[in-house]
Amino acid sequence: MSRIHEALKKAEKERATILSNNDLAPAPRSPAPARSSGGSRGTAIARAETEVIEPQQSVAAVYPSGFLQFEDIWNRCSQPGWHVDPAQSAFSSPDVPVSITEQFRTLRSRLYQIRDKQPLSTLLVTSALPAEGKTFIASNLAQAMVRQQDKRVLLIDADLRCSRLHNTLGAPLSPGLSDYLLGKVDEVTAIQRGVPEHLCLMAGGNEAANPSELLQNGRFKLLLDRLQSAFDWIIIDSPPTIPVSDSLLLADMCDGVLMVVRAAYTAYDAAQKSCQEFHGKNLLGVVLNRAEDTKAYGAYYYHYYGKKETDKG
Repeated sequence: MSRIHEALKKAEKERATILSNNDLAPAPRSPAPARSSGGSRGTAIARAETEVIEPQQSVAAVYPSGFLQFEDIWNRCSQPGWHVDPAQSAFSSPDVPVSITEQFRTLRSRLYQIRDKQPLSTLLVTSALPAEGKTFIASNLAQAMVRQQDKRVLLIDADLRCSRLHNTLGAPLSPGLSDYLLGKVDEVTAIQRGVPEHLCLMAGGNEAANPSELLQNGRFKLLLDRLQSAFDWIIIDSPPTIPVSDSLLLADMCDGVLMVVRAAYTAYDAAQKSCQEFHGKNLLGVVLNRAEDTKAYGAYYYHYYGKKETDKG
């Protein structure tokens, strides 16, 4: 047993050394004037409360193993107070039909079935075109995941061209992913938490002029490597596939891809072309969004069991 223990310790040291050597720290910048309306004193107080790590300081120096722990993230990240929009959440209102929440639970179960056969913890959610509901699917899937006991989930808004994921949770836009990619904040400062328990969000952040270049600068891959051990699931909302190439770049860094298709909206050719783009990039499946409810027996049983649950209180 002592040999095994020594070998594990040696491997951990080597991995930490590699991560430290590969750390992508931004070039030193001259001090910028404070933007707080309260002046420099207000800025100093904010920093003391959030314990911001300077971008020039390697996170590996604070976390020697190179990997962030969930407890550290949960205790240090911001708590702005979320106001979840009931219209965009299948789990925040008792008026939502049980058939909708059950669909997200079914999707969750299918992903766990895939996870039993292959590594799957970083999941990219995308679509062929805008307005197909990928952000809605990503947000509610995360809420379904985190409702399992002790499951820790991180939502990342990687749609830097049109960041909307924060709206579904009633959360602030920044600081977020773009600020981290630009080297303005560290990982923990870019993360926020709210309700439900163990659900974290990295919003899109302040507007960036070069989204594709930011996503390719190496820091996003480093982000996933450092956070992967802290969360059971990392769900990433990406831009649509056909207008821009960002989702294809992100797919290479993720374990799997979910394609969202809006019923009676997405053209067949567009959906087919989008799926073909992810050939060889571990496309897990397609989620059909906004399909019309039917009077089929499945819908009847959802209604029946939902009514029985309500009757039971």
